[in-house]
Amino acid sequence: MQLYLPIADLPVNIFLVLAMGAAVGFVSGMFGIGGGFLMTPLLIFIGITPAVAVASVASHIAASSFSGALSYWRRRAIDPALACVLLCGGVTGTALGVWTFTQLRALGQLDLMIALSYVVLLTTVGSLMFSEGLRALMRTRRGAVPPRRTHNWIHGLPLKMRFKRSKIYLSVIPVVIVGIVIGFIGAIMGIGGGFILVPIMIYLLRVPTSTVIGTSMVLTLVTMLFATLLHAVTNHLVDAVLALILMVGGVTGAQFGARAGQKIRGEQLRLLLGLLILSVGVRFAIELVIRPEDLFTIRELGVSG
Repeated sequence: MQLYLPIADLPVNIFLVLAMGAAVGFVSGMFGIGGGFLMTPLLIFIGITPAVAVASVASHIAASSFSGALSYWRRRAIDPALACVLLCGGVTGTALGVWTFTQLRALGQLDLMIALSYVVLLTTVGSLMFSEGLRALMRTRRGAVPPRRTHNWIHGLPLKMRFKRSKIYLSVIPVVIVGIVIGFIGAIMGIGGGFILVPIMIYLLRVPTSTVIGTSMVLTLVTMLFATLLHAVTNHLVDAVLALILMVGGVTGAQFGARAGQKIRGEQLRLLLGLLILSVGVRFAIELVIRPEDLFTIRELGVSG
C-alpha cells in the first residue's frame, strides 16, 4: 500500500515504514537509546533525503523514548535530579545543533556532513562498545573479577551535587557538558545519542547501570521533542505523515523492547548494541562509497524538474 509523503515528496510503502518504526522502537526500548542512529540511515536508504530524514526522525525518537521512559519510571529506574541537570545542557546543545543544521543546509553541505558524521561516529563508537562488551563477556565466562571502578579527575571538579537515586556525589559541570554534546549531535544527525550517553554515564561519570537507561531516555525525550519543534519552525522539514507512521510503530515496539532488555545481562546488551552500531556504520560507508547517488539527491524540496 503506497502513501505519498508531502514534505519528502515521494511515495512509500506504509507497511514497510510502520515495520521500520516498530523494529527501531524495539531496539530503543531494549538498549535505552533513541534509535535514530538506525532509523535515519534506513529512511535515507529507501530514498528520503537526509535533511527530511533527520528532521522527521526526531519525533519518532521522542515518541519511542516517552514510551520506554514511562516503563522505567514505573520501576523507579530514573534519577530525576540527574535528568534535570543533563537537560540544562541538552536543551542548549539542541538549539545550537539546529542552528548549525540550518547554516550547513544554506551552504549546501548538509547531506555530506550527515553522511560522513554517521560513518565516523558509528564505526568508532560501535567498535569500542563491541570490543568492551566482548571483553566483559569473556571475563564473565572465565569467572574473573571485573576491574574495580576508581574515581577519575572528573570526580574532583567543583560544584558537586548529590544524586540520591543514583547514589553518587558528582560535579554538575561534566553532566551539563555531556548534555550539550548529546543535544548538539542529536539535532545535527537525527539521533537520540543514547548509544553515546549510556557508555559515558557508566564508564566516565560512574552512574549505576540501574538508573542509566531510564535517565538517558528522559534526556532523549526532551531534546528530540525540542529538536522537532525547532526543525518544523525554522527549516520546515518535518514530514508529519512520515513522523506519525514512525511514532505508531515506535511506541508499540519500545514497550516490548523495554521488557526484553530486563531479561538480558548487561555485558550481553553492550555487545549486541556495539555490533548493531558498527554494522550500521559499515553499511552506511559502503553506500557512501559504492552508490553515493542513492544518498544524495540533486532535487530541492518544493522544486520540480
